[in-house]
Amino acid sequence: MSYTAPIKDMLFVIKELAGLEDIATLPGFEDANLDTAQAVLDESAKLCGEVLAPLNVEGDRNPSSWKDGVVTATPGFKDAFRQFVEGGWQGVQHPVDYEGQGLPKLIATPCIEMLNASNLSFALCPLLTDGAIEALLTAGTEAQKQTYVPKLISGEWTGTMNLTEPQAGSDLAMVRTRAEPQGDGSFKLFGTKIFITWGEHDMAKNIAHLVLARTPNAPEGVKGISLFIVPKFLVNEDGSLGERNDVHCVSIEHKLGIKASPTAVLQFGDHGGAIGHLIGEENRGLEYMFIMMNAARFAVGMQGVGVSDRAYQKAVAYAKDRVQSRPVDGSAKQSVAIIQHPDVRRMLSTMRGLTEASRALAYVAAAHCDIAHRHPDEAKRAEHQAIYE
Repeated sequence: MSYTAPIKDMLFVIKELAGLEDIATLPGFEDANLDTAQAVLDESAKLCGEVLAPLNVEGDRNPSSWKDGVVTATPGFKDAFRQFVEGGWQGVQHPVDYEGQGLPKLIATPCIEMLNASNLSFALCPLLTDGAIEALLTAGTEAQKQTYVPKLISGEWTGTMNLTEPQAGSDLAMVRTRAEPQGDGSFKLFGTKIFITWGEHDMAKNIAHLVLARTPNAPEGVKGISLFIVPKFLVNEDGSLGERNDVHCVSIEHKLGIKASPTAVLQFGDHGGAIGHLIGEENRGLEYMFIMMNAARFAVGMQGVGVSDRAYQKAVAYAKDRVQSRPVDGSAKQSVAIIQHPDVRRMLSTMRGLTEASRALAYVAAAHCDIAHRHPDEAKRAEHQAIYE
């Protein structure tokens, strides 16, 4: 069984609960009507159902592999990623000024759900890129935005989030990666980052690593952490790619699940220093990284919705096929499909109810986020941002 996106259910929530008509009155969202939503969701469903979902088995049997610092994606993933980015899916909710489609988060959210439901390993790559885009749009200089954001939106480059170190997991006060200023505005980074999702792969030409590190005179603890952008390949002034930067993947994790998604150990600065540039102000890196993390948190919530719906679909299909026992109401003398048994129907109804409620909560939250970013009244923006958070 493959994946069939529940478009009818999604459109119901968008229209009746999340209030798409109200979102379409916001500046810049005038064309975001129900017809637009229907068209976008229909195309997303085709990609996810026909291209991404069938790759799950291949991803489990032939995970991403590492050899001599090079990570090769699961067979089929590179072509699927090409179709994903050529369709403009990375940029659905990102600004038109940076070559995104500029659609509301409310319309992008069902697409994210489909992506996660169809292939979670694949979906993690655009998830991290979305977070990198949000961090750069919020804290990056205009030059950094112009250099990186259009490439990330186009899918020519992807993004990562580099927080965790061998001795620093949840306690980021223990981060030891250091960033040494070079006098020309750049820094050289030295250290190790672990559990970096899609930290190395062959699906895009470049990878923009957003890295937490400490400058020489930084205060102790989380107040001394800065955020840097460290590309896999250095970027020339004209936007073309230069030489390989001193950041290398030394291994990937061997995992129980989502095996097609490479979880990398990245080493910075083993050959003279990985060149990076400060994002925002020194010692405010954790603040900026939380922007990226908050974007990721919403996306992780959508992982739950997507996987729940996919599990429900599979459970229903199995319940229709599995024959076991006669019905308790005596309506048949022979064994029947288990979907006819009341307790099985109860469990399936519970699955569906919880999934639909979670979807509704997420879509309504997305609508509040849209209002928080686009409403002309500042007080309204603050009100809806508080609701969203």
